[in-house]
Amino acid sequence: MPLIDIQVLDGVFTPEQKKEMIRKVTDTMVEIEGEAMRGVTWVRVIDVPSGQWGIGGKALTCADIKGIQAGA
Repeated sequence: MPLIDIQVLDGVFTPEQKKEMIRKVTDTMVEIEGEAMRGVTWVRVIDVPSGQWGIGGKALTCADIKGIQAGA
């Protein structure tokens, strides 16, 4: 049974977007391994607090990510 963790910064994605992530990742596993995988595929969306995720030595905040999403 696969267990898939998706880590995101808290406050960036809506609950609806997180549900979509879970659905699409599960659908992908089913496409690869067959329908029998649907009931045994676990997907967790884990919120990481703003400022506790870093890239290139810089801690990123929710505001930083929203700026990237907006194309800033």
